[in-house]
Amino acid sequence: METRQGDGLQSWIDEVSGTKLKELKSFEKGLLSDITAVTNAVSLPWSNGQVEGQINKLKTIKRQMYGRAGFNLLRMRLVL
Repeated sequence: METRQGDGLQSWIDEVSGTKLKELKSFEKGLLSDITAVTNAVSLPWSNGQVEGQINKLKTIKRQMYGRAGFNLLRMRLVL
């Protein structure tokens, strides 16, 4: 992961497929469900961390204000 070598991911998954650990089998199954996206995430230098942070901020404020006010106040809190 540190060297961003996504091509080694498939060989690691092949090694894990022979294990009897239930947790690793479940993790392997999750990786294989979208292997292209996982390989790209490990290989490419781009990140969506900034976007995820903004979404998290929006959801936190929305939860705090649930049932208290409308869209206008939510918009004011986010813009300011």
